[in-house]
Amino acid sequence: MAKLEILIAPDRRLRARCAEVGGVDGRTARLLADMFETMYAAKGIGLAAPQVGVLKRIAVVDCARGEGEEPQPLALVDPEIIGRSEEFETESEGCLSLPEVYVDVPRPAAVAVRYLDGGGAVRELDADGLLARCIQHEIDHLDGRLHVDHLSAVKRNYILRKLEKSKRRD
Repeated sequence: MAKLEILIAPDRRLRARCAEVGGVDGRTARLLADMFETMYAAKGIGLAAPQVGVLKRIAVVDCARGEGEEPQPLALVDPEIIGRSEEFETESEGCLSLPEVYVDVPRPAAVAVRYLDGGGAVRELDADGLLARCIQHEIDHLDGRLHVDHLSAVKRNYILRKLEKSKRRD
């Protein structure tokens, strides 16, 4: 396994719509393992392949955050939302590709998702709460969307300009 570099906005690769994978082979399995390692090292709860420069429909999630809580890794290959609740919840979201940027994002409170797991089996999952929010956030990445895209253009552009200036200083 290897820890991968996480891209920081406004990197153009974060805006690309990712290609379907179609199955899980050895390369995909290695990428999933590397993505889990990277996500855990960054203390995140989700990571999408474009955040590490791979433009494929792959994401990893683990919402177990409490001390002593058992990890609950979830590999999502070619995920698609197949159902959404009518109820929405607005919560603050952060993103590993936009460090220290937290914004309130309204999202469906629950979703149903179909995906391939790390072994290539087709799975369906009903998720609510933090897991539903995290899955939606990661699927947004696979579609080239960032959590700041839920803000007005003025607020979004202000945040992205600040990140660009910060990157130039580093």
